[in-house]
Amino acid sequence: MEKPSVITSELPSAPFTLHEARAMGLHQKQLWRRQDVDPVSRGLYRPAEWDFDLSSAARSLASATPGAWISHVTAARLHGLVLPAWLADSNELHLSKPRKLPSVRRKGVSGHTVLVFDGEVEDVEGVRMTTRSRTWLDLASLLPLYDLVCMGDQLIRHPRPEFEGRTTPFSTLPDLQAMLQLHRNRQGVVRAREACDLMRVGSDSAQESLLRLAMLDAGLPEPDLQIKLRPEDPFSPTADLGFRSRRLAIQYDGGHHLEEEQIFSDLRRDKAFRAAGWNVLVFGKDDARDNFSSATRAIKKALRTAWLDPSVRAGFAR
Repeated sequence: MEKPSVITSELPSAPFTLHEARAMGLHQKQLWRRQDVDPVSRGLYRPAEWDFDLSSAARSLASATPGAWISHVTAARLHGLVLPAWLADSNELHLSKPRKLPSVRRKGVSGHTVLVFDGEVEDVEGVRMTTRSRTWLDLASLLPLYDLVCMGDQLIRHPRPEFEGRTTPFSTLPDLQAMLQLHRNRQGVVRAREACDLMRVGSDSAQESLLRLAMLDAGLPEPDLQIKLRPEDPFSPTADLGFRSRRLAIQYDGGHHLEEEQIFSDLRRDKAFRAAGWNVLVFGKDDARDNFSSATRAIKKALRTAWLDPSVRAGFAR
């Protein structure tokens, strides 16, 4: 027999806990009788017509599980951390607890029982979750090495205050290394140390990091990052990476570079470098599809050509 609908109070628009329901005057028996409410798991409910939203799901899940916090892939997505394509749209729900508490047992939730230290869990708009740095460590056992490097580069890069509203990086390489020392027996820590060795301040996107790593794999020398055409000028055009000694500027132009204003900015940037006698190579998503194989060949050719240029060799000798 179909359960009757008992409408006694307006429901929240997102998942809610039994405690929140009681605050609205709804008791557990009433919730079970309502057709517009679906029980999710112990002490957790959602409107029957609710469209899944990761942030709302994580908020209610953390609230309904005392002592627990959002972690792993869920925390990475909520923090806006760069993830590989196969995880970028994941709606997985990960919840962690300290070892002293019983493990998480909830339908549809990946539970973890972990060791944490002070400062590794924070409150973000009312939701307890791992910090960006700790999230990076939690994912060290899941992500391939280069994806872990990309996320690490994102943590340690210097922000642009005019666009990001912050003046300091999310973390620093010494801070990440200190955290690894605290968790030296944790699964994935070896890969995390390898990632630290490959991380560099100056990559502004995952694709810039992957291009740099592809260059190293191809036997190319390590490039300089964020090269100013005029080092002492704060308004100088900047190349993503390249070789000042060879006057070679390398740019990775991602999706936002297709916007008209950005296109003109890129053209002015490249024109300034070329006017100063630099060779400029510009790569994009098509080059990323073959793991930058074609790009690294083009860079090798440009470096050889630069070395044959007497003016470049003279500058290098100085």
